[in-house]
Amino acid sequence: MNGPLVALRRFDVTLKIEKTVDRRGMIVSLIGRVRAEDLPEVARQLEDSGPGAVLQLDEVTLVDVDVVRFLNRCEAEGVRLVDCSPYIREWMSREQNRSRG
Repeated sequence: MNGPLVALRRFDVTLKIEKTVDRRGMIVSLIGRVRAEDLPEVARQLEDSGPGAVLQLDEVTLVDVDVVRFLNRCEAEGVRLVDCSPYIREWMSREQNRSRG
């Protein structure tokens, strides 16, 4: 079952948010570039998905530092991040270490 598609447009940059359901629960997929100004909508989509939501990141092409911090908070709150690119994972790790130290 496919859910709603949300597209946020800024000039030539678009973030698409797709929601699907599989046997494990709700999956929120982010597609494209994710920026700080997109985070309220991403947070709303996750909240509407209920507990156990999964954030699919394999089609994310670019993020900023606010998004990295948001992803760290999501993971700390129990949101599972799947197919996160190595560069985003590395950045997340650096931000976690920076905030601890």
